[in-house]
Amino acid sequence: MKNVRIRMAESHDLTACHTIECKCFPPSEAALISSMNTRITEYPEGYLVAELDGHIVGQVNSGATDKDDITDEEFKQLIGHDPEGKNIVIFSLSVLPEFQRRGIADQLMKAFIKQARKLDKQRILLLCKDNLIPYYARHGFTDSGVSESDHGGAEWHEMALTL
Repeated sequence: MKNVRIRMAESHDLTACHTIECKCFPPSEAALISSMNTRITEYPEGYLVAELDGHIVGQVNSGATDKDDITDEEFKQLIGHDPEGKNIVIFSLSVLPEFQRRGIADQLMKAFIKQARKLDKQRILLLCKDNLIPYYARHGFTDSGVSESDHGGAEWHEMALTL
């Protein structure tokens, strides 16, 4: 979509971002609003939103670390986050269901990759379900196999993009 604006999240975006999270993930997987608030306030350069006609319709958020193991649940609350870390870890890429399949997630991902390069990160890491492997592969990510993470009781694959 041409009139989508990608920008860094701000504190007043929190409710809209949490609504997106809750509509896109089951309760066992969705981030707590407190975790999302921490991500926005402590690492805004790693939290982008997609805005359409003044409304937040998508988001991608992250933390940074020197660690290669991204299965630590506490890290999602930015415990152990190091803004100077060599890796940037995507916690969530999500778009409101009614705005999906319009290229908004692709715009967010491209902007996030550009931002990660600007932040001088070496790799982008993430966990995803097997049905999303082809999506991330289109953006240059490689599948490292099944993760030890059992977040939300699901099976996750570790994906990595070397920058």
